[in-house]
Amino acid sequence: MDARLDFFGNPLAAKVLRHINSASKVVSDSTLPHATQELVKIRASQINGCGFCTDMHTKDAAHAGESVQRLHMVAAWREATVFTDAERAALELAEQGTRIADAAGGVGDEAWANAAKHYDEDQLAALVSLIAVINAYNRINVVIRQPAGDYQPGMFG
Repeated sequence: MDARLDFFGNPLAAKVLRHINSASKVVSDSTLPHATQELVKIRASQINGCGFCTDMHTKDAAHAGESVQRLHMVAAWREATVFTDAERAALELAEQGTRIADAAGGVGDEAWANAAKHYDEDQLAALVSLIAVINAYNRINVVIRQPAGDYQPGMFG
């Protein structure tokens, strides 16, 4: 299976990716816990049906020491007992932020207030930015049908 477009090899697309990657790096370097970042990326990617990003972020999380049990439970986080209250708040915000088109009014006040109980202003800014960035990556990969399964941790530097 080949992608519809070689997004990594196209000069214009490469410029776009450099800018998105720069935004991603700012979030990655923030004080938002790395485990939370990976959980949010995985959940948004699952919702969006992005196999490439789901593959990448589950492998990156496992490589960073995330447990197999928690990785398996991300899709059913509401019923899982393996996530902290802060992670659950981040996952709820990620879901609502990813499903904006499905909900009149977008992200609810309750989800925002719950996240704000667990994260400071910089972490909230990082979390909102992360949700936007992973959704951008997901949409690119879903539109071009980027194949999934061959990612190796660290392969993009």
